[in-house]
Amino acid sequence: MALKYYFDLMSQPSRAVYIFLKANKINFEPKPIALRKGEHLTEEYKRVNPWMKVPTLEDNGFILTESVAILRYLSQKYKLPEHWYPHSDLQKQARIDEYLHWQHLNTRLQAAMVFQHKLLIPVAKNEKIDEKKVQRFKAELPKVIAHIETYFLRDQKFIGGEDISVADLLAACELMQLFPVFEEDVYESNLKIKAWMERVRTTLNPYFDEGHAITYRTRDSYKKIGPSLGAKL
Repeated sequence: MALKYYFDLMSQPSRAVYIFLKANKINFEPKPIALRKGEHLTEEYKRVNPWMKVPTLEDNGFILTESVAILRYLSQKYKLPEHWYPHSDLQKQARIDEYLHWQHLNTRLQAAMVFQHKLLIPVAKNEKIDEKKVQRFKAELPKVIAHIETYFLRDQKFIGGEDISVADLLAACELMQLFPVFEEDVYESNLKIKAWMERVRTTLNPYFDEGHAITYRTRDSYKKIGPSLGAKL
């Protein structure tokens, strides 16, 4: 029985798992969940994921509701190349895990909050952008970028060393959440981070761009609606 994957490609971790599945040629039954339509709030979906969030993976009745756990599970179930998530080298595994734990309150939190307060919340509530909140979270992003550059990447090509890992995939998808609201300058102004992001994209294409197609389209839409959001009373 094929894996069932519930996702919305507007969700950063949803994109990461989607790209991972595609890049590793893992067959799955796609189960798109449109967050903007409230499809995650239905009783049907609640029976799959009691938290009513995405992504969710179902493997013949076994359900996982967290992206990090999903990526680890898939890496081991399909015995994927060790660069994704090392199994035999304890220190390499610990280095990847270090980023996976750190990112929740850093890369993920700050990038997601900028995106939400600059686009999702104003659109959903039909109100002007709260620039104070945007700037509060945006102010933390340079620190996050610096930590990725100087601690996690150091002089390596990727977070885990010379090959891409699940840490790079999650990190890049989180930073790409800034792209639709024209905040990618936060990481592109750092030449080392910009080069790393391009390595991640190139290594994972065509699946990286496929997974981010809606992100690119959202940027085009924001060009039109962004000024009006800022001007609302």
